[in-house]
Amino acid sequence: MTESGYARRVGLVGLLTNALLCVMKFTVGLLFASGALVSDAVNSASDVLNALIAMAGVKIGSKQADPEHPYGHARFECVASILLSFLVFLTGCSIGLSGLKSILSGSEALEIPGVPALVAAVVCCVVKEFLYRYTIRAAKKLDSVALRAAAWDHRSDVFASLGVFVGVLGSRLGLPVLDAIASVIISILIVRVAIKIFIEAVNKTVDQACAPEIEQHLREAALREEGVMGIDLMRTRQFGAGIYVDMEICADGDMTLHQAHDIAERVHDAVEAAEPGIQHCMVHVNPADTDRCVLRPKTDSPV
Repeated sequence: MTESGYARRVGLVGLLTNALLCVMKFTVGLLFASGALVSDAVNSASDVLNALIAMAGVKIGSKQADPEHPYGHARFECVASILLSFLVFLTGCSIGLSGLKSILSGSEALEIPGVPALVAAVVCCVVKEFLYRYTIRAAKKLDSVALRAAAWDHRSDVFASLGVFVGVLGSRLGLPVLDAIASVIISILIVRVAIKIFIEAVNKTVDQACAPEIEQHLREAALREEGVMGIDLMRTRQFGAGIYVDMEICADGDMTLHQAHDIAERVHDAVEAAEPGIQHCMVHVNPADTDRCVLRPKTDSPV
């Protein structure tokens, strides 16, 4: 199965599961007087839309480069994640406001949820934890920001369903206001996840540099190649789900153009092989007898 096909299957599993959970929570919440469960049903309804957005983002982001988009379509996946974060944020705020209205209405106006609401909350916790593990494994395998966002959305739902369980249980033990309080707690957790999704997607969009340990790994890969006397400059940037590298190395200034080109090609291949997420590496060769060349110490041995 191709990567895009695998991503679509993961998204489809999340989509269908959330749709079923949404129907279950909404029905049980209405029949057995659980405002928290109804709020969680609204959250699941937004998850259905979120899954559609994630699937669309992965599909568009995996398209090959074309004349209009010579660097590919990777950033479309980030755009999908940003849109998803706004939808999750609005959902969280809506649930929070609903819970606050219930709290302010007074405990005498609150109904006590039935036992099936407790069972539904437990079922949701188990199912959403499975979805989180299933989706985050796929996100790591594909290095997909959209699938990672969807996975964390599933994890937030686990905590939300735990909140529903505590709220319903508290209500049945004589504190009906706890069901409404659970709705407010759910909203806070959802908003927090929305912010996390937004920050991660924005960092991918603005060409954030790679982690220092990844850059060090790339430097070591380049320095292992014969003929490389030092690295003058290296820049990395994360473009969508991919990594792009610009590197200036220095070599013997008396070698022929063909020899310098061969060194650059070997460094290019070594750097791209060093990290699976690298989409492209540009290597420029400087002669070692210029002021800009920073030679590595002679005591250094190839790593």
